[in-house]
Amino acid sequence: MKCEIISVGTELLLGQIANTDAQYISQELAPIGIDVYFHTAVGDNSERLKECLRIAWNRSDIIITSGGLGPTLDDLTKETIADFLGLKMVEYQEAYEHLQRYFKGKKITQNNYRQAYFPEGSILLPNNNGTAMGAILEKCNKIIIILPGPPNELVPMFKESVIPYLIAKSGYMIKSRVLRIFGIGESQVEDMIKEIIINQTNPTIAPLAKEGEVTLRITAKGKEEAIIDKMIQDMEEHIRDILGDYIYGIDDDSLESIVGQLLIKKGITISVAESCTGGLIAHKLTNIPGISSVFKLGTVVYSNEAKVDVLNVNSEVLKEKGAVSEETAIQMAQRIRQIGKTDLGLSVTGIAGPDGGTAEKPVGLVYIALAEDKNVICNKYNFNGNRLKNKNLASMYALDMVRRYLIK
Repeated sequence: MKCEIISVGTELLLGQIANTDAQYISQELAPIGIDVYFHTAVGDNSERLKECLRIAWNRSDIIITSGGLGPTLDDLTKETIADFLGLKMVEYQEAYEHLQRYFKGKKITQNNYRQAYFPEGSILLPNNNGTAMGAILEKCNKIIIILPGPPNELVPMFKESVIPYLIAKSGYMIKSRVLRIFGIGESQVEDMIKEIIINQTNPTIAPLAKEGEVTLRITAKGKEEAIIDKMIQDMEEHIRDILGDYIYGIDDDSLESIVGQLLIKKGITISVAESCTGGLIAHKLTNIPGISSVFKLGTVVYSNEAKVDVLNVNSEVLKEKGAVSEETAIQMAQRIRQIGKTDLGLSVTGIAGPDGGTAEKPVGLVYIALAEDKNVICNKYNFNGNRLKNKNLASMYALDMVRRYLIK
């Protein structure tokens, strides 16, 4: 079944509020097998809303509206839908009694009583958090679902009334799994799994590039949950065979959550010395519950003086090689490990920008080192972003270095 969401409210078009309703509805419809093909936002204008309804009616099976159910004159959604469908607006005793219960004996103004009127033939949807009940209309094998705009009213109404109704109408469900990939770009990922993408039917594969990482969404559709789960699992295993360790997690995982879990599981302790990232790695790690059992020390040594005074980095190395160098990064990792008395020492030093770069050491140059008892590795990177992007990428590559060490 094809669905379209029409969000009503001039405030949406003015950018005064974000359209979280449409986002939420789309997220909830996918697992029950209803495909959302279009989102539309329209102001509080009856003629423009009617035009949106005409377009949606011709291309979708289900139309869901949000907003425009209040008591004021610019709340015209129900009236416009009734006019569009050629239906009368009639008073519903159920809605009238709901208003009386809501106001608990207080005086109800005449404009509030407008909320007791709905297009004839409506199936009313309870609202336990506001005055505006929702409604469902069925006509000509089409469904129109009318919902209030405030999320605290729409969300429970959708969960408690709309989802059960739609599940009964749809014989299918859709499930997805997101694979999270780090260390290669979107084009390389697509090239590596090109045959899968070309031949995809069910499940489908959708790549998406984000800052520093790529995600692959595997989506399967069917009538039995166990079969859908098996389809997704088989596809995931196929992709993992191709991409290997570039895949670091699934769904809501982050690099820091995976690294934190691995450190805790293996009982491996770590200390971190940061320069250009300014404490970002420590911040990300300390977002992970239970990390205090393994994360012992984090320090920001931004200046050369701090590198010498706090970490005892050799001043001659700083003078000859510079703060942004392999030699300095290695000493930082070794010293922080010793000071923290931990299994691992991680360090980052670089030029975040926008100033400070030279021809020899341009903005975006970063060295990341990881020291253990008898060995230290150091990688060189050249990032090409603004200051914040370079800091974030450096923190992500540092975490990935730890991840790869822990899974080897």
